[in-house]
Amino acid sequence: MTNSVNRRVRASQKRQRLMAAAARVLHEQGVERTTLADIAREAEVPVGNVYYYFKTKDELVLAALAEHSAHLDELVGELDRLADPRERLKALVEGWIDQRGTAARHGCPTGTLAVELDKRADGTLDAEAGAVLRRLLDWAAGQFRELGLPDPDDLALTLVSAYQGMSLLANALREPDVMTREGGRLLRWLDSLGVRDAGR
Repeated sequence: MTNSVNRRVRASQKRQRLMAAAARVLHEQGVERTTLADIAREAEVPVGNVYYYFKTKDELVLAALAEHSAHLDELVGELDRLADPRERLKALVEGWIDQRGTAARHGCPTGTLAVELDKRADGTLDAEAGAVLRRLLDWAAGQFRELGLPDPDDLALTLVSAYQGMSLLANALREPDVMTREGGRLLRWLDSLGVRDAGR
């Protein structure tokens, strides 16, 4: 009984390592340049093991998207511990600024994957990447709604669009400072929202 449980635990851990490795390698190399062997090497498992858990590269892409989704859940869980919705939004932006080096090298993990998947002929996985971004938009809109601001969905779109744009430019220009400057602008924008209305 114990051996069986241990085997299941080890199998689960190996699958999790492969999912995390898929998310990292696909972000760094892109879908087309990544092989199953690359992911196996990153996860430190024999390449034959990859096929046991994931039969195709598309299954690994889905696993990477599940990792992005889980990371978003974890991030939102941490942000939701903050009492004030404006502080939650600002902490989100500060997190983006902290990731400026990664953004300059590889762009936004989910955004770059969504763009790449959209260009594939079969076009079946891009909606999955879009769903992760939709969840971020919905969460941000909830924060703006809690602040009592008008058009919370539009404000969320502005915020997430700004992040995607600054990630793209930081990556294209290889300049992490783009994230710092534009992130600072977003923080000032968040501070300014609703201030004029409150003073009336």
